[in-house]
Amino acid sequence: MQSIISRDQLRRINIVGTSGSGKTTVARQLAKILGHPLIEMDRLYWGADWQPVDDDQFFENLERQTNGEQWIVDGNYSRAELIKWRNVTAIIWLDYSYMRTVSQALRRAVSRSVSQQEIWLDTGNRESLRRTFFSKNSILLWTLQTHFPVRRKFTSLMNDPLMQHVAFVRLKNPAAIPSISEHGADKLFIKQRQRTA
Repeated sequence: MQSIISRDQLRRINIVGTSGSGKTTVARQLAKILGHPLIEMDRLYWGADWQPVDDDQFFENLERQTNGEQWIVDGNYSRAELIKWRNVTAIIWLDYSYMRTVSQALRRAVSRSVSQQEIWLDTGNRESLRRTFFSKNSILLWTLQTHFPVRRKFTSLMNDPLMQHVAFVRLKNPAAIPSISEHGADKLFIKQRQRTA
């Protein structure tokens, strides 16, 4: 069904979904439309040379950046939910098909490996074909392993009575995303499935 999401509901947004679904791309698009600060959770978590920061520092940085009245956070990170959902007003879930998500993750990993693009400035973190295909830390392997658990989790969450105060938007196809930008005035139209779907 077509639902109207008010700007008030889009003050503090978390974009979630399986790795490779395009969370950061959608978050950047929305941040540009709404003028909200963008908080990339991966950028907060990964230090130089793929070394994660300790949780205390990670949580402190996330809490500081989500203290504002308006923001967009992209990322799941279950252990940070108490912080990122404390004042969240909308959750946008990119729930694409298994094959689409895996193919997107594969294309992204190969493209980054070939281009040697630095993923986050001043970290030196780059993808490689070895890391993509032959490492226990492979982002592609992570996508394969977590797609269905992530779907089960957010299907349950969108029907959780404790989350009914949050606008929950489930996007099943990237084709729904242009409707976000086509109505950027007082209200934004986003295709959304019923909570029971």
